[in-house]
Amino acid sequence: MRIVDISPPLTPRIAVWPGDVPFSRTITCAISEGANLDLSSIATTVHVGAHTDAPSHYDGNGEGIGERPLDAYLGLCQVIRVWIGAGERLRPEHVTEPIRAPRVLFHTGTFPDPERFNTDFASLSPELVHELADQGVCLVGIDTPSIDLFDDKALLSHTAVAKRDLAILEGICLDDVKAGLYTLIALPLRLPGADASPVRAILIESSGGVPW
Repeated sequence: MRIVDISPPLTPRIAVWPGDVPFSRTITCAISEGANLDLSSIATTVHVGAHTDAPSHYDGNGEGIGERPLDAYLGLCQVIRVWIGAGERLRPEHVTEPIRAPRVLFHTGTFPDPERFNTDFASLSPELVHELADQGVCLVGIDTPSIDLFDDKALLSHTAVAKRDLAILEGICLDDVKAGLYTLIALPLRLPGADASPVRAILIESSGGVPW
């Protein structure tokens, strides 16, 4: 069994959406300064790094992340590499291989550095969201900060996700991950009413190259 970590490190250098709360960690007490233990706190947006959006993030009547069932965030997953230009929406015709799992993660390569926020990342299209849902997909993920384009105020793909009740995983790192089947574990924190949650997203494969 092999564990593949697809979460970027959470440090003060990690990029967050422009205008959102950056990551910071405050040391309350430290052994190196004579305390009997280390103790610290963090402050950051709940959309930091690898994270799961809640329906309440894009739907005024949607659930908070703490109320979401966990089933979608754990189980058989398919990583798919796509060839798409910067600032484009991923459409059904870009996906040239069959969907073989109820959770699909797309590697676009358009947000290459988690510590530098580039606004020309690729996103999903509403058409692809609906097609995936028609094929039984319950979670869609992407290696960018959002399933919508940076300047899309209408949140077209988020709206499509809301209509089909899919789960979302954003901000994952897939550059070193081969396309194929894995087991995904990306459980959100139990934050009642919150619009998202950071996760430690991992993929698991067996030594034989099949899902665990």
